[in-house]
Amino acid sequence: MDAITQHLDERQSPELTARLDRLTVWPYTTAVIWVVGIGYFISFFDITNVAFGLPVFSKIFHMTAAQTAYPISFSLFGYILGSWLNGNLADYAGRKLGIVMATIFFSVGCIGCTLSNGLWSLVFWRFLTGMGIGAEIAIVSTYIGELAPASMRGRYTGLANMFSFIGLACVPILALWLVPNFSWGWRGMFAVGAFGIFTLLAFPFLPESPRWLLSKGRFEKARAVIEAAEARVIGQGKTLAPVVLAAAEPEAAGLPMAQLFHPPFVNRLALLFAMWFLFYVGEYIWLGLGPVFFVDHGFTLTHSIMFMLMSSLGLSLGAALSAWLGDRFERKHSIFAGMLVWAAGFAGIAFIASPLAIYALVFIVTVALGFVIPLMYTLTNESFPTGGRASGVSLTDGLGHLGGAAGPIMATSLYAALGAASGFPAVFLLVAATGAVAALLMPFTVSATRRAIGAEMK
Repeated sequence: MDAITQHLDERQSPELTARLDRLTVWPYTTAVIWVVGIGYFISFFDITNVAFGLPVFSKIFHMTAAQTAYPISFSLFGYILGSWLNGNLADYAGRKLGIVMATIFFSVGCIGCTLSNGLWSLVFWRFLTGMGIGAEIAIVSTYIGELAPASMRGRYTGLANMFSFIGLACVPILALWLVPNFSWGWRGMFAVGAFGIFTLLAFPFLPESPRWLLSKGRFEKARAVIEAAEARVIGQGKTLAPVVLAAAEPEAAGLPMAQLFHPPFVNRLALLFAMWFLFYVGEYIWLGLGPVFFVDHGFTLTHSIMFMLMSSLGLSLGAALSAWLGDRFERKHSIFAGMLVWAAGFAGIAFIASPLAIYALVFIVTVALGFVIPLMYTLTNESFPTGGRASGVSLTDGLGHLGGAAGPIMATSLYAALGAASGFPAVFLLVAATGAVAALLMPFTVSATRRAIGAEMK
């Protein structure tokens, strides 16, 4: 490309992003949502399936009490590493390749877990599965956010997350059928994740992120994606609004992550890492240890299971609300409100003894949880430039999972130190505090709802 042609293409970059952002309906085939949604479904299914097979394979592999934590812990370590590595890959080589690599990692990892014949082989394959899960979650949210026009980033990130929460809800249902009734049931739980490999058959038909293409100077390919999107909208009988120019996408160069360690992005990294860290402290205490604390506090196992079932229903409804309301209000304000509901609900659980009241509170706090998660992913994506966006997600959400590692340790230590009577309210007040403090961070985050992203993040 000669200098004159390159200059003309760069001048058209603001027009191309503005043409994408003016679209008022989803301008791609629904296969895009289904393919990435299924990937999300399986990723979240794989996050918790190990816990339901643990009572069986821990005996088969003669694992000590300490060793039972290894498959879960190493999966978390893999999540952090996979998110970081694949975030850089996706920023350097493309969003589609990032999702493909994530899918291969967690699919191969699931096959390995299914065929494991001992503790360390299981730990290795869970580590690989975790790498794929971390990579998938970071890249899918980036991909959807960049494909979507400005007015619907929150809506379609919320729709994708509905698949993830349905995946979480299906784990106990499938586990109750497979694990107690079949000697291979725990292996079957791992095998489900391998079916994600079939989504790769659809990837040749999915578009690359036009915003990423522009950040790499691939103007003709970006133009082709946007023109196809416009043609689909016109084919639905819609008219195209006038183009309102935005600033050009800055062309990415060098190591994608490097640009994030300069103002203003380094400040956003620190802020969003703190948000995700605090969030995962509370979330992992709740999702990982909630049933344990309920049973030890005197509730029946049936009540404990029903509490978690209400949790699954609440998460799905919350994601639906996020898809409906996510673009109607400024995202950071919605997250602030959701976090306060989270905090108030868990503070109530700390002191209320009635199972019926706890059912209601569990439902409320998990609706809040399902509501804020898609918004948090969208806000995180909106906070970084296109050339380093996936890396920014991996450094904040991925490393934020260290809070998920710290949370259960903090909760069990607090519970042991105070005893059952005082420990139960203390643990749930700790979870409430994580939501309250995270809410206080929200006013300092960016305001990007219904606005162009990437270009203005210089």
